[in-house]
Amino acid sequence: MAALVYFRKIAEDADVVVYSFGEDASEMTRQLIVDKRNRRSRSDDGSVDHSFLKASRKINSMYDEARSLPERGMSAS
Repeated sequence: MAALVYFRKIAEDADVVVYSFGEDASEMTRQLIVDKRNRRSRSDDGSVDHSFLKASRKINSMYDEARSLPERGMSAS
């Protein structure tokens, strides 16, 4: 069974980047906040589940490749 998670940047300031994310590209109802200084992520609802971890890891992986936080993306496994 495939696991998908989509994410899209919705806000950014000097300290954080906020992404919406979810398992359906048309219904990304949760938010993931990335601290720009240390690239640590937290969820707006406090839930650290599989979808949150997949999105967070993919965002950090894309940062490692491009040296900037992505505008959008997805992870599939």
